[in-house]
Amino acid sequence: MPTFSLCTGQKPILFYIGYLISQNKYRTLSKHAIMRTSLTVILFCFISMGICAQTLFPFQSGGKYGFVNASGKVVVNAQYQFAESGSEGLYAVKLSGKRGFVSSEGKQAIACTFDEVGKFSEGLAPVREGKQWYYIDKTGKKVITVDCDFAYRFCQGMARIQKGNKLGYIDKSGKAVIPPQYEMAFDFSEGLARVKPAQKGSKWGFIAKDGDMAIKPLFDDCFDFREGRANVRIGNEATGKWGFIEKSGKFAIEPKYDKAFFFSDGMALVRQGDFKTGKFGYISKSGEITIPAQFFGAYHFHEGLACVKQDADKNSKWGFIDKTGKVVIAYQFEFPSDFEGGIAYVRKGALKNGKNMYISHKGEVVWTEP
Repeated sequence: MPTFSLCTGQKPILFYIGYLISQNKYRTLSKHAIMRTSLTVILFCFISMGICAQTLFPFQSGGKYGFVNASGKVVVNAQYQFAESGSEGLYAVKLSGKRGFVSSEGKQAIACTFDEVGKFSEGLAPVREGKQWYYIDKTGKKVITVDCDFAYRFCQGMARIQKGNKLGYIDKSGKAVIPPQYEMAFDFSEGLARVKPAQKGSKWGFIAKDGDMAIKPLFDDCFDFREGRANVRIGNEATGKWGFIEKSGKFAIEPKYDKAFFFSDGMALVRQGDFKTGKFGYISKSGEITIPAQFFGAYHFHEGLACVKQDADKNSKWGFIDKTGKVVIAYQFEFPSDFEGGIAYVRKGALKNGKNMYISHKGEVVWTEP
């Protein structure tokens, strides 16, 4: 019998019942038995989804770290030396100088025994004990031993490793399918990874998973593919221009921006003007200006909102806009961040006497530091 995800909405429930029907499992059952079986499956899936759905968010209190959930309830009391946002239901923490993971229920899932850890991705996380790197599964079992100086997370079945000053990639068997050879390299995204060959004067290009150069190294800078586009720069940092390419390597949006960032929620952040005096706005995938350049600082859209800065003054506040450019959470924060899991971490007031807090999409405070 196949396995089914319990954290992806109603489809797995229907697939499960459909599977039973397709396998003639219901042929000898009465109508009432079918109903009882269906309700049992649905109830079990809803309970499981509720457990899986809880996302935790780190907070600091009295020099220690803990976690709250999206409603602001403290799930893990402040007790760790450090805590990070998590992935796949596990969150890295530091205790007595060693690192491990807690679960979304707030329990110590993997003991703090490692010197360094990365986030879980595709069921595995890179960890270091002394000088040796491994990949562990969600039980904490070491499943891959890697000969490298640094190991990164898995993305699309491949993980970056660094040996000396060169970077390459391994697969989930631990085999170096693309041996360390690049001066710079990043994770695979949408089937391609940006790399910079080690030869002096080399530019940036994109490789496929077999190591072939899919898009020739022609760019002075670039970022990962997101939503079918990659932002690239032609020319130096001071005077060069940014545009967007397709996976064929052809320009979808010609280089004309002083700075361009990746697409998120169907829109890309761009800057017109230099670093000090330029203003930020947003464009669509066709290059159409959707929100004119008017902000003196801005982040990407996440969950339909983006944080933006009101003016150029150093004491200027941050607020949040929607995709029409309307300010939906007033300018009031000294420190902003993207929304994730329905809340955003922000700060009101100066560093010495202000308050860190989590807010909802409506701008309501769901948690504030003691």
